[in-house]
Amino acid sequence: MKKIIFSLLMVWGIAANAQFSKASLQASGLTCSMCSKAVKNALEKVSFVEKVQVDIKNQQYNLSFRPNTTVDFDALGKAVEDAGFSVASLKVTAAVNSVQVKKDEHVQIGGSNFHFLNSSGQTLNGDVTFSLVDKGFVSAKAFKNYAALSKMTCVQTGRMAKCCAKEAGAESSRIYHVVI
Repeated sequence: MKKIIFSLLMVWGIAANAQFSKASLQASGLTCSMCSKAVKNALEKVSFVEKVQVDIKNQQYNLSFRPNTTVDFDALGKAVEDAGFSVASLKVTAAVNSVQVKKDEHVQIGGSNFHFLNSSGQTLNGDVTFSLVDKGFVSAKAFKNYAALSKMTCVQTGRMAKCCAKEAGAESSRIYHVVI
């Protein structure tokens, strides 16, 4: 029992200490500066976004997040979609301290669940950038390639399944699939 409580405290401590600071989002379907402005305005309305800088040449938005806030990547995708466009890529940066990641395993970072599809069993320290590769964050072709990296059903659904949820009730929790 003590081991279970200690393990939970360790996971909570790691998750609580992790902080997402920034992201780089590319939008697809942009054809003019008005399109770019519409996406920028939509992203600025997301509660945890502190600043949006636009790189028109690369159709990229460099986002800074408010300190000590929970980041919801689905909210970023929804903001872009509500503006009439789609996310082509999303790279996020988190400050982590000794987070162990292995291929096809789940880790909690900054209050969110992540499934690392290509890690070679490493310890992440400092500012680490990884790409979200779920449906809605990459093209359909890219998603198909990334989904082939795992046999777990959560890759297709974006929700933890019986095979990957370790605690009761976690089966329907959102899980983001990422590559380093």
